[in-house]
Amino acid sequence: MDHSSEQILPLETLRAFDAAARTGSFSAAAEKLNLTHGAVSRQIAKLEDWLGLKVFERNARGVTLTNEGNRLHLRTTEAFALISVNSDRWVEPRGTAVVRLASIPSVSGLWLMPRMAALENHPTRLRIVLDVDNRQADLADEGIDLSVRCGRGRIPGRVSVQLFEEHIFPIASPGLAKEIGRGDPARLLKFPLINDSDASGWRAWFAAQDMDYRPRPQDRRFEDYNLVLDAAAHGLGIALARPPLTQDQLRSGRIVGVDERVALNPVSYWLDRPVGRPRAAAADLAGRIAGQAGLAPEKLEAFLQDDV
Repeated sequence: MDHSSEQILPLETLRAFDAAARTGSFSAAAEKLNLTHGAVSRQIAKLEDWLGLKVFERNARGVTLTNEGNRLHLRTTEAFALISVNSDRWVEPRGTAVVRLASIPSVSGLWLMPRMAALENHPTRLRIVLDVDNRQADLADEGIDLSVRCGRGRIPGRVSVQLFEEHIFPIASPGLAKEIGRGDPARLLKFPLINDSDASGWRAWFAAQDMDYRPRPQDRRFEDYNLVLDAAAHGLGIALARPPLTQDQLRSGRIVGVDERVALNPVSYWLDRPVGRPRAAAADLAGRIAGQAGLAPEKLEAFLQDDV
């Protein structure tokens, strides 16, 4: 074997191998694991590359284990049995109506979660497995059907469609808002400004007011927008509202607008999927998300048909 002793194979790779070994088919393994045929094939290729040898013989009727593959399957079977006996790990639901949807924490909690019941239950029942992660992972290799993200454009190796844009404006706690008052936008610079992952939002807002902004020592930054809202609600500074993520917070009065002027956020919201034909359940969920986002039907159709 030519792999490094420091490398560890992902569990998903071994699960794909085990399913293919048991079924004798990449297609059957894909159906069992709720993945695409291509995702299983890539996982097996990754395994064989890591081992430096073939574990399957490919033929017209399916796949059969090589001698090395048989030896590995005996070991993985024992390992999975041991894990099953000694682990309380949550087992994700599987099936043709289960869709794995990835997103970042803020979009998951503030946009997807309020819509989860509608997305799962109308018009027919789906089951969404929500993967909350900040990584820009390879969707196919991770077994992800769809992803909703914030970004500035398309990501290579994915099929993408822009769901919607947002117009941002300054917000603060009710107490701080009274202190800020109304007037010239320059008055905001007397207070700490709260940024999320970068300063692009505040730069865009001040640029729309013909002003320049650069982060200052008194300003704050939080990687997750949930924390940005918490910081603003606790009076730590002025943040930017990102509709529709802030609708509920504004409606409750936890935060309030402190300036009516708005600017287009350079970051918008995107729906992604792996290249290749999406599963029926994934296409169904994409349509439901598009409906919630107000996406034009022709753009949804192009997203589901496009393989570029």
